[in-house]
Amino acid sequence: MTTTLFGITWTYTYLIIYLGLFLTAVGIIVWRYRAHKQIIRLLSSHSHHKILLKNYSQSSFFIKPILYGTGLFFIFLTLLHPQWNKKEEAVMQEGRDLFIALDISRSMLAQDVKPNRLQCARQKIKKLLSLLSCERVGLMLFSGAPFVQCPLTTDYGAFHMFLDTIDAETVSSGTTALDAAINKALTIFSSMPNKKNKLLVILTDGEDFSSSLADVKQKAKDIGLHIFTIGIGTTQGAPIPVFDEQGNHKGMQRDEKGSIVISRLNEGILRTLSQDTGAHYIKATSDDHDLELLLEAVQRYEKEKFEDKKFARYEEQYPYFLFMSLLCFALEWIL
Repeated sequence: MTTTLFGITWTYTYLIIYLGLFLTAVGIIVWRYRAHKQIIRLLSSHSHHKILLKNYSQSSFFIKPILYGTGLFFIFLTLLHPQWNKKEEAVMQEGRDLFIALDISRSMLAQDVKPNRLQCARQKIKKLLSLLSCERVGLMLFSGAPFVQCPLTTDYGAFHMFLDTIDAETVSSGTTALDAAINKALTIFSSMPNKKNKLLVILTDGEDFSSSLADVKQKAKDIGLHIFTIGIGTTQGAPIPVFDEQGNHKGMQRDEKGSIVISRLNEGILRTLSQDTGAHYIKATSDDHDLELLLEAVQRYEKEKFEDKKFARYEEQYPYFLFMSLLCFALEWIL
């Protein structure tokens, strides 16, 4: 916790708790000064005071406790880490570009994982970000038509803000098209031809109605796009809930014959997609084992340099305060 006072930024203001020790020390100094002053007064009234107080200096006697107390005060200020003179520093960042594509089709509302597939996927993404370090991440939402929710960024706070806007109302009524999502990623990475590694993570239940997945997969292989897939849901499946415009649950999705539609995790298509692009398929688990596997795989790819990022910081000034403290103690000792 920092505080700015008198134009100085005090970094460790929590150490203000030592103010009590400083005031106690000052109290002891004042008490000793008054006690010694009383002794001097008694001795000065003695007939042999010139002999008893041969080396006594009234000015020195007065200045020494002031110097000692001032030295302690500067030590206290040193503990608070004073800073000023703001400067900007450019720091070279290294990492990998990782685009995350989240399926927001209606089947992602199925509740075979808790609380539902969509919320489970959001929680997985948040946890993944907490495990990453210095990676640029982007967020794409897709069902039939994909769109970029958050461009590639190292600002995880902004990423979380965009991610938190996704809820049941965001869910599209359209069907899932993996080829459209991959095509969007291809377009994004095509604008960065010098990138050594292109990584895409798709979180979906694998229900796919693509018309050209094979062609798109070949394009991904040609430009070196590695597609990791995380399967959300179970192979047993679950019904797809239907909500009205007010968000009230009004039943389950049914087919043309009136039967309840069961949405199941399609692991086969996801596993093939990842393997064919040199990546891995990972089934979502109730713990973090799935994310650990993904992180381990991502970290095998070479880091690349990002643009320099500027950080503003204040220069440390505590050595000046420490010097003043030592100077006061030295003068007190000389006197």
